[in-house]
Amino acid sequence: MQHNSHAVVIGGSLSGLLMSRVLANHFDRVTVIERDIYPDEPAPRKGVPHSRFPHTLMLRGQQILEQLFPGLKSELLDKGAIELDSIKDVAFLTPNGWAAQRDSELALLAFSRDLLDWSIRRRLAAFSQVQFLTGASVTELLTDPKRQKILGVSLHQHKKFNPESNPESNPESKSELNFESNSESNQNLYADLVVDASGKASHTPQWLRKLGYEAPPETEINAFVGYVARIYQPPPDWDVNWKMVFMPTAPPQQIRGGAIFPIEGDRDNPHQCRWIVSLVGGDRDYPPTDDAGFLAFARSLPSPVLAEAIERATPLTPPYAYYGNENRQHYYEQSPLPARLVVVGHAACLLNPTYGQAMTVAALEAMTLDQFLRHQAIDKLDQQTHALQKQLAKAHQEAWTAAISIDYRYHSTQGKPINAATRFTNWYWDQLLELIVDRASIHHTFLEVLHLLKPSSVLLQPSIFGQILAHSFSKRWQRFTSPSESAISTR
Repeated sequence: MQHNSHAVVIGGSLSGLLMSRVLANHFDRVTVIERDIYPDEPAPRKGVPHSRFPHTLMLRGQQILEQLFPGLKSELLDKGAIELDSIKDVAFLTPNGWAAQRDSELALLAFSRDLLDWSIRRRLAAFSQVQFLTGASVTELLTDPKRQKILGVSLHQHKKFNPESNPESNPESKSELNFESNSESNQNLYADLVVDASGKASHTPQWLRKLGYEAPPETEINAFVGYVARIYQPPPDWDVNWKMVFMPTAPPQQIRGGAIFPIEGDRDNPHQCRWIVSLVGGDRDYPPTDDAGFLAFARSLPSPVLAEAIERATPLTPPYAYYGNENRQHYYEQSPLPARLVVVGHAACLLNPTYGQAMTVAALEAMTLDQFLRHQAIDKLDQQTHALQKQLAKAHQEAWTAAISIDYRYHSTQGKPINAATRFTNWYWDQLLELIVDRASIHHTFLEVLHLLKPSSVLLQPSIFGQILAHSFSKRWQRFTSPSESAISTR
């Protein structure tokens, strides 16, 4: 009798959804286990507390999602998502002033996170081999007697058994999902591969200890960054030369920042743009959540543009706060693990979300998994899952390095000591931000790196490195040759 291959994905947020889409290319059945009950329309849910905050899909992420779900971009635009030029349409305030706005081919896609997740879930529902098991939590990993490979998961069903599958086909039966009841409320679900995409609340370290394995090494870099956001209706007569405002923090001197992100309108008027306005503070300088405090924080930013905009706009929601913005990496690729288990997304590498690259990193991980499975037979996973975990770790390394390099700049950052390489990166970053104000080619390359289209190493190419050195030397020479303030005062 032929064995039907089965993969289980723990967690049905974006990372889990993208992994499920890729696994559907290679497995006969894919089961997504999600603790929440999904809403019937784009709406916040408990398992994605940061969905109320700005989300943009970088260009590399757009390319991957369009490859996985052809026509998704058009569908999002039809639902009111906003496409904008990363240079022309963005008012970007650097520590050295506003960056010049000019045409580019670097398109951003702005929308609510709820719209993206809902759209992808609907697309996945069209795959007959993908099934959603909602209202359920995994309680432990199942192994062979020698505890050398994972055979599935044990799960607790919070609500009545509720497999959600293609609404146009007959749901698979309980037996077809390879369930084995081990108590009144717990069930065993067997699989050939288990993917933990359960996010920062992942229990894999505890499950591994229970099986006799050591938890993987871990690094946490916490700059105590928090942000508060609320949705506004723009004023009807609003006429400006930007679609988005981006005033990032610039630690250690400037620890407050803010942004205005356009998103789709409400369900009745999706193409009537709304704004998500987000305020951010590091070093525990968290933005307030009361109306007066929110506006006062906005007024304290280096430019009045954001505060003036929201004073004329109409608030549609109260301010929402989110303070869990640390960076944390579990080095599963460095640890001996049981076979047939991989850990992805925030369960492996949690990134400070204020830098906007996490969704694209999830897409890169999904493509890494797809490429791996194209060259590895499923029946060989016992020997290959550790190699897969190493490849997955490479997918988030660029974004991890960028995030911690910035967060190290805050005064109160907790984590391993800063090293010479990070100091150089921070110095180099400062010079870049000064040059992108009026140097189009550097600004363009800088954004290509942020969009994860190119590795950060391109910013060290001779044409840019030479300009950095010349700029730094020029500043030093001016300070050396210019009379000091004290000398001027005594004349």
